[in-house]
Amino acid sequence: MSRLLIILAISASYFIFAVLLNSVGTVILQSINSFEVTKIQASTLEGYKDLSIAIVSFLIASFVPKIGYKMAIIIGLIIVGLLCLFTPWIASFWFIKVLFAGVGTAFALVKISVYAIIGQLSRTVKEHTSLMNIVEGIFMLGVLSGYWIFSVYINEDVSSLTWLNVYYLLAVLVMATIVAVIIAPVSTHADASEPLPETVDGFAAMLKLAWQPIVLVFVISIFLYVLIEQGIGTWLPTFNREVIGLPVSLSVQITSLFAVALAVGRLLAGAVLRYVHWYPFLNTCVILMASFMLLTLPLAQPLDSSDSTTLSQLPVSAMLLPFIGLFMAPIYPVINSAMLSALPKNKHASMTGLIVVFSALGGTTGSIITGAVFEHFGGQNAFYLLVLPIVTILFTLALFRKSILNLTEGTLNAA
Repeated sequence: MSRLLIILAISASYFIFAVLLNSVGTVILQSINSFEVTKIQASTLEGYKDLSIAIVSFLIASFVPKIGYKMAIIIGLIIVGLLCLFTPWIASFWFIKVLFAGVGTAFALVKISVYAIIGQLSRTVKEHTSLMNIVEGIFMLGVLSGYWIFSVYINEDVSSLTWLNVYYLLAVLVMATIVAVIIAPVSTHADASEPLPETVDGFAAMLKLAWQPIVLVFVISIFLYVLIEQGIGTWLPTFNREVIGLPVSLSVQITSLFAVALAVGRLLAGAVLRYVHWYPFLNTCVILMASFMLLTLPLAQPLDSSDSTTLSQLPVSAMLLPFIGLFMAPIYPVINSAMLSALPKNKHASMTGLIVVFSALGGTTGSIITGAVFEHFGGQNAFYLLVLPIVTILFTLALFRKSILNLTEGTLNAA
């Protein structure tokens, strides 16, 4: 029962941050309309979110176990709850930047804590991989819910700011999540039998960790993955609006299929990976990603003015592209789990800090590059460009797998 309460609490926390973090694509579209900013200016929202995640994670990863995982999650939730309350009242693009910077800061606290707690709850590598996929799958359910929650508040009056009222609802959800975390019996440290390092020593340990060959290959892999995921997820609402020609609210709603595909892919992977090895499974996923992108993008053509734009009669081109998420879904949680499972539990907080840092950098890079290409060369070319990092992941995964084998053989020989 205690284990279930903990899983529910960390899942609820992850869910609310999924809604907030991945609303950036919707907010970019609405900011272009409501605040009259350019695509390049709007793309900086991803930077405010991701760079704050990266900087804070890098600075506090070794400190989080000292204040306790439960307290870190509660502090993060309080930060975003207050920002959600102020956003509709101030109603300005500059405060939207503050909002995403605050959400990124809070998420750094929460993700480090959640990943460490998953380590506490897992007894085997397969159990860790399965639980990681389930929690990340719930994260994607939050992303899915976010698209529909925001779409309810959006109307076709591009100058209207009524969509900002969604943040009042989100503030209420945050408060409910705080209660769930308080109730859950979350322990403070990754392993009470192992002493925690001093903050400075822990920070130095994270820097040393980053220069190990296996970790370098690993962080390059997650950097590339998040670059792809955020490049697609952040700009898909704008792609639907400007390339295919869907109405604004429908552009946001149809993007929810991307979240559906990611959620289903991760939840299914959580079951499948109990029986198959992760490396051939991920190679298959990457090959299918590249193939799917090349086959579906040519179908994305503008609608005629006479074409129906109701949800029940969407064109095939709008329906297909989001389902690339089904193939890309397992990659991120699986390689994270493989890396964390290769390390002792007292290093999980530091490793998670690196994961968050390079995930954030990848997200920012993907959004800005995709936004710039979208602005100057069009949406289809922006998405075609993402095939390059997809293919590159095949090579980094091979190097990562080899590094894990070398590490395992070295450990066995030392024993």
